[in-house]
Amino acid sequence: MCGVPLPDGLVDGSRLPEPIFTPATKAAFGEHDENVDFETMVATTGRELGEQLRDLTLAVYARAEEVARGRGLILADTKLEFGRRADGTLVLGDEVLTPDSSRYWDAATWEPGARLDAFDKQFIRDWLLQDSGWDRGSGDAPPSIPGAVVTATRERYLQAYERLTGSAFVSS
Repeated sequence: MCGVPLPDGLVDGSRLPEPIFTPATKAAFGEHDENVDFETMVATTGRELGEQLRDLTLAVYARAEEVARGRGLILADTKLEFGRRADGTLVLGDEVLTPDSSRYWDAATWEPGARLDAFDKQFIRDWLLQDSGWDRGSGDAPPSIPGAVVTATRERYLQAYERLTGSAFVSS
């Protein structure tokens, strides 16, 4: 994965011996980011910045994983985006550790190799690709998402928020 050798025998949902850093290039709007290996990233960022980005990413992940585990969730993976201020200061930007940028599983039901229901937008993807009747390769626009699917997705996001924070979500 991104140039990092993985152990044999892994199945979907297996826990890795240690977290890995999997950089990606930022694609143009509407395109998919491209996973790259560390050396490819370093060719763009320089070694010092590349190592700093890797170390910061793994530190944020380690702390978030610890919090999630303590709340009965498994933080399977996450996406972090960094940028620089005009003065060169490195900043963590965009959303951080939300169900849109991270995959959380319920630790009580986690079983590697089995169906892993995540607290993320996979619920919508599953509906779209399995239940909506839409053919991804047809060239047709995807159908509108039914209110029940939107509501169920929102509930999963709220469950993740409340479990991670230990507080009820209050909308303003």
